Amino acid sequence: MQKKKRNQLLKLIIIALLSTISLVLFFLNFPLPFLPTPYLKVDFSDVPALIASLIFSPMAGVLVVGFKNLLYLAVSGSGEPIGVLSNFVAGLMIVLPVSLIYHRIKGLKGLITGLATGTVIMAVGMSVLNYYLILPAYGWFMGWEMSEQMKWIAVIGGVLPFNIIKGIFIGILFIPLFNKLHSWIQQQRTRFI
Repeated sequence: MQKKKRNQLLKLIIIALLSTISLVLFFLNFPLPFLPTPYLKVDFSDVPALIASLIFSPMAGVLVVGFKNLLYLAVSGSGEPIGVLSNFVAGLMIVLPVSLIYHRIKGLKGLITGLATGTVIMAVGMSVLNYYLILPAYGWFMGWEMSEQMKWIAVIGGVLPFNIIKGIFIGILFIPLFNKLHSWIQQQRTRFI
């Protein structure tokens, strides 16, 4: 019983640390200069969430993504919740498929399959959400008039390629990181099971 409580506390501490690292990575972002949407910026804040989801469970990854966005709201004082909510949903769309597939197919094969699947889900899912919900919400919030053609151009010319590129960047960064951390991740998994 004492060991179980200690493991739970350690798990919470690791999730909190990964959430904080995720917040720092969220601030280290950059736009893609060839896209017409400068508000879309690539960051690697989903990497700590991926680590948490591989060590513990998909829910741990969800917690890291959620805590990162709550911390961002608290630290930045942003009065604009639409972008934060969008980032949360996009994070879930990549972290959950990677984690669910990896827990079924262990190793590099499962990770690559999960990253490819997550990238497609994030790209398509965020495109649909932007067209029907996010862009209209921004339009309403900012007082913009947004035609169907403007939404279509923003999604096809910005949101879709952005999320594909972001997923590829995350994969390019995460696969070598996973190879370095693989034995440590396995060691942590056996410790908490």
